[in-house]
Amino acid sequence: MIGGVQGDPIAALILSLAFILVAAKFGAHFAGVFGQPPVLGELVTGVVLGNLTLLGFHGLDYLRTDVALDTLSRLGVILLLFQVGLDSTVAQMMKVGLSSFMVATLGVIGPFVLGWGVGAWLLPEASIYAHIFLGATLSATSVGITARVLKDLRRSDTDEARIILGAAVIDDVQGLIILAVVTGIITAVNNGVALSYGAIGLVLGKATAFLFGSLVLGVYLSRRLFSIASRLNAGGVLLAVGLAFCFTLAWLANAIGLAPIVGAFAAGLVLEDLHYRDFTERGEHTLVALVEPIASFLVPIFFVIMGVRVDLRVFGDPGMLGLAAALAAAAILGKQLCALGVIGRGLDRLSIGVGMIPRGEVGLIFANMGLTLVVAGAPVVNQSVFSALVVTVITCDLITPPALKWSFERFSRRAAARRSVVGSVMSGDTAPTREEVAHEADSNDGATR
Repeated sequence: MIGGVQGDPIAALILSLAFILVAAKFGAHFAGVFGQPPVLGELVTGVVLGNLTLLGFHGLDYLRTDVALDTLSRLGVILLLFQVGLDSTVAQMMKVGLSSFMVATLGVIGPFVLGWGVGAWLLPEASIYAHIFLGATLSATSVGITARVLKDLRRSDTDEARIILGAAVIDDVQGLIILAVVTGIITAVNNGVALSYGAIGLVLGKATAFLFGSLVLGVYLSRRLFSIASRLNAGGVLLAVGLAFCFTLAWLANAIGLAPIVGAFAAGLVLEDLHYRDFTERGEHTLVALVEPIASFLVPIFFVIMGVRVDLRVFGDPGMLGLAAALAAAAILGKQLCALGVIGRGLDRLSIGVGMIPRGEVGLIFANMGLTLVVAGAPVVNQSVFSALVVTVITCDLITPPALKWSFERFSRRAAARRSVVGSVMSGDTAPTREEVAHEADSNDGATR
């Protein structure tokens, strides 16, 4: 039993890390064998490890609750979002800013309404507050998994990726605002007092101030910060200052009630190569290259641990399974409304909608909060509904990697077919009909399959 190692307390942790990292890489390898992104292999590996209890083996049960592993996994997702931010710039995000906002807004409204409707339909005995809370839980996208998939597929530098990531951050904020409002309503009702509109406005104001403030002030301050740091005669200064900047913004985001990953993404977005040019001009590696080895260590831990926490025994309850299936359908279909918010021609709208599906750690945090909210002495979300929400989150996360890979490949094949047809026209051939263009694309799809 790995968790039962005696002696130095760190011994059990380091052995657990060795086991998780090796298991994660095996999972990533087998995912690649089947043509799927490595992150899916890491997630499935976690699910398998977490459910060995079904075979009578309990030696890994501690992985679900180990505080040290949980802390490292949380650091992993923060570094992942920092990496993703480093791969983009403020100018690039501004280029797709309006699309990101529209995609995010529609991506919050769709799942919220559908989740509320599923609750009212399948849980008629529950309070309206439980129905509203289900909608709120489905509203926010988890950017962590999509960011990793985009990175694995080498699509992080596309306009579609920037729209997805920008929208995911925006609808995290919008989802948190909705959650804050819903939580405020439930708490007020339970205490017999009226909800303050001033409190709602304060949450909205804090979120807006943080996002705009971190970008504007961050760009202004980071140049001076790294200019001063470049004068230090010590090794590893660039990495240390970069991580300190990331962790500080993540802490500030949490301090005002937002998710720390929002701050980490904002930190990466602010930092551009130009800001630490003094370091690279004297031969040092870029911040992206310096962060990569640390992220390669911590990020797989996050995905494996998230998979470990899935209890497959919940599928044995037909009622819960039906609720989970309905919630998953609402979560997936609701995000497809995002495609209507994409502004501009030639963009892959289907991939943008698919990329907004994951719920991940954000959905799990929301679901867990539901267990602590009480109305008239009863929890708003009971253990069965909580399990259904967890299954919904995992379903969304498992579906996204292969679906996003297929969607991008489909768009690329269709784009190649259109270019081929246009080339034929330019060379003097007879202009094809719309049906012939579609047939050519479908033929390419079939040939690829």
